[in-house]
Amino acid sequence: MSLLPPAQEHILQQEKGKERFVQIVTELSQAFALCAGSEDAVEIRADIGFFQAMKAALAKPRGERKSSEHLDHAVRQLVAKAIVPEGEIIDVFSAAGLKQPDISILSDQFLAEVRGLKFKNVAAELLIKLLGDEIKVRSKRNLVQSREFSEMLKTTLNAYHNRAIATQEIIDELIKLAKEMSAATQRGVDLGLNDDEVAFYDALAANDSAVEAMGKDELKVIATELVTQVRKSVTIDWTVKEGARAKIKVMVKRILRKHGY
Repeated sequence: MSLLPPAQEHILQQEKGKERFVQIVTELSQAFALCAGSEDAVEIRADIGFFQAMKAALAKPRGERKSSEHLDHAVRQLVAKAIVPEGEIIDVFSAAGLKQPDISILSDQFLAEVRGLKFKNVAAELLIKLLGDEIKVRSKRNLVQSREFSEMLKTTLNAYHNRAIATQEIIDELIKLAKEMSAATQRGVDLGLNDDEVAFYDALAANDSAVEAMGKDELKVIATELVTQVRKSVTIDWTVKEGARAKIKVMVKRILRKHGY
């Protein structure tokens, strides 16, 4: 358990270390499966289990259809009690020296703990997975926000993968992004809007000239009215029937015209 963080750090320091390690362990596991009962294989079974635990901690699914249980296991490897070699639960947070955090999203206390981690590449990977997970959640309810944060994360990741800046600088950038996401959540509270209303408000406020001409209060009124009317208009099949979607679009445009947007 105590070897997991330094082992990850070692892999992440190598050129394309994560990609090469994941591929090699996949091939190793396939080879091991062919001779798992032999004496030679039994002797190295513990080592294989360790490598598989490392792969599970490093791997991130991309574009694959997986069961929700498997997806949660893969995305949150560094967040939950998730790595299970030979039936044994390993709490990666404890291994990294972190208290189990409230990640509802990334409190200042937790971010301070991550910044102080001994293994910087592990800390960076931890934040990348947490932020990526949060952006996916936000994409279901606020497309404008999720696109903005996704682009910011992508820019930071490009610098990280190209080794353009030091790992500590990457961690600082990721923590900065986490705090901006927390601020975006708080902004809805400050505006007195619920999540659905904030999603409409952000879409309206994406047009800077509209904010300047109409002001935040007027945009709040429009967002609230849009949510109320859309809820009345949405039918069970609106996501699959073009006619139902077209009706909602017409209703949205009518409200925007009424307010002079």
